[in-house]
Amino acid sequence: MNRRMLHIRIVAILSVVACSTSPARESTVQLTIRADQPGTAISPTMYGIFFEDINFGADGGLYAELVKNRSFEFAEPMMAWAEVKPDGAAGAIEILDQGPVTAASPHYIRIKAATAGYGIVNEGFAGIGVKQSEKYNFSVHGRDPTGKAVLRIELISPRGEVLADATLRGFNSKWTRKLATLRPTATEAKAQLRILFDGPGSADLDTISLFPERTWKNRPGGLRADLVQWLADLKPGFLRFPGGCIVEGRYLSTRYQWKNTIGEPEQRKLIINRWNDEFKHRPAPDYFQTFGLGFYEYFVLCEDIGAEPMPILNCGMACQFNSAELAPLDELQQYIQDALDLIEFANGPINSLWGAKRAELGHPEPFNVKYLGVGNEQWGPQYIERYVPFAKALKEKYPEVQLIAATGSDPQIFPNGPKEVAYLWEQWRKLDAEIVDEHFYRNPDWFFDSATLYDGYHRGNQKVFVGEYAAQNVGVASPDNRNNWKCALAEAAFMTGLERNADLVIMSCYAPLFGHLDRWQWTPDLIWFDNLQSYATPNYYVQQLFSLNRGDVVLPVEISGQEPPTSKQPGLYVTSSRDMQASEIILKVVNSAPKPTPVQLKIEGVRRLARRGMATVLAAEKLTDENSITEPNKVAPVTSRPTGVSTSFEHTFPPYSVTVLRLRARD
Repeated sequence: MNRRMLHIRIVAILSVVACSTSPARESTVQLTIRADQPGTAISPTMYGIFFEDINFGADGGLYAELVKNRSFEFAEPMMAWAEVKPDGAAGAIEILDQGPVTAASPHYIRIKAATAGYGIVNEGFAGIGVKQSEKYNFSVHGRDPTGKAVLRIELISPRGEVLADATLRGFNSKWTRKLATLRPTATEAKAQLRILFDGPGSADLDTISLFPERTWKNRPGGLRADLVQWLADLKPGFLRFPGGCIVEGRYLSTRYQWKNTIGEPEQRKLIINRWNDEFKHRPAPDYFQTFGLGFYEYFVLCEDIGAEPMPILNCGMACQFNSAELAPLDELQQYIQDALDLIEFANGPINSLWGAKRAELGHPEPFNVKYLGVGNEQWGPQYIERYVPFAKALKEKYPEVQLIAATGSDPQIFPNGPKEVAYLWEQWRKLDAEIVDEHFYRNPDWFFDSATLYDGYHRGNQKVFVGEYAAQNVGVASPDNRNNWKCALAEAAFMTGLERNADLVIMSCYAPLFGHLDRWQWTPDLIWFDNLQSYATPNYYVQQLFSLNRGDVVLPVEISGQEPPTSKQPGLYVTSSRDMQASEIILKVVNSAPKPTPVQLKIEGVRRLARRGMATVLAAEKLTDENSITEPNKVAPVTSRPTGVSTSFEHTFPPYSVTVLRLRARD
């Protein structure tokens, strides 16, 4: 869509919104909000974020490192690297592990150049994205007993043009970290990093790194600024980390171990990413976890964006969809101790062992973790056998930390799903679990039909966390799934039911979060990016509308003049809340019908409202519409200030739309 067409569409939506508020007259549908009957409180954690290193979401994504396999620790040490021999240059390379920089990453490369121009080149993550005139900080650990090696560091285009260069010299017999700044003369999404010798010589090199200077908050070695900004703009209630199936690992040996993710980057022991060959149609043999984005960075990120940390830890079970490997019960203590130590790392005083380590990293103040997940998508009696000792130890030492228990994966996609879920719910009620995590990857029609899912749920001591959900328009894990408007609209309809049942549901998050356009394994995803740009999906804007307009308490809503909406019977899905501080009534309406729907709105329990309200509309011309790098705002919110608001007025909701009305009470 070109800019003129986008302008026409926005004007059309604004016209509908601006003209949709008028004095009271008869309408087919009537909607009454009881503003003087506040119901249950809506948890500040109702809408949050799920993060997992899938789709190159961390390495190659949120973690701003631009060099892939910077320490030669991949299963094939030269993966992502290639020898460079231009114009007859000669030399040799070998991978060694004698006297490394650190035992955590023992491999390094020895380059012996017989002539000038010999060296190596790194391909990055489907290329290296660089922007004209911006600064990029290069670093390398090197040693050369002769002290004669002179290295030329270059950023080159796919055509071999040199975009930036710098020279390094002065290495000696000890590992020394050298720095250089590169400033490209052109913008290039598929650049490469080349290291050449200026003449004959030899050097050992390790931890070859390149970061943009402009990271989130300009932190050296930090996070990609545009991707973090999308997260901050959601104003999330929590951030779940590190996943996801990453928590479990294909085998216990490749599970996520948080203690390997803190300290200096070169001290963090790399492992293979469990998504690197999960899908045969999207293999990623070069997908590893460097843990540059580790648990310390995670906690700081939560603090930056105002989200409650929600760490999820392994409970002695590998992924049950893969090896289903179990840690023997008599060996479970190390897993429990890891959980206890993580809470101490996050919350402990600086005179405690792990609190001191947090302080050494630069954060003496505690991170105040309030939630901890025990396992990810576990099920069966083996899970209960492991959860019980975990819960006992954690609650004895940290009774204030609420524990999250799982119900397996989506019941429709794992073995004996409904029976397994029923078994686990029975156990959680017996064990008095605090928060129970449910996952739903279904087609859009299920989401339209399930806005009432939690209306009839058993009310006990357990609260619900809808920890992963996303509409799949083709099928679960299909590479043909799209982030189209129908999926987003269906999710919005479902979310009205989450909010309406805020006495039971206290947390929810869409999954997965990120997808690299050139290197993804799973779709749909909330935010897509390439090496230079990023864009939000319609699903993102649905999440944002609900998060920014959460409200403090649920308000009762009565609707008449329509049949209860379903996938077969389109209509209005409604929830209302009140923002106590702003003295505003918030109305969220999802119109799944293909035509505008006029509604007679009545606000009872207030004497008068401000004559002008605030309306934010998210809509699309077609249910198949979606955003892209070239059309990032094809489906995006449009805000207006409708007039004529009163305690009884008519408002028309556009077809296939999500509308948020904010009405200020004058008394």
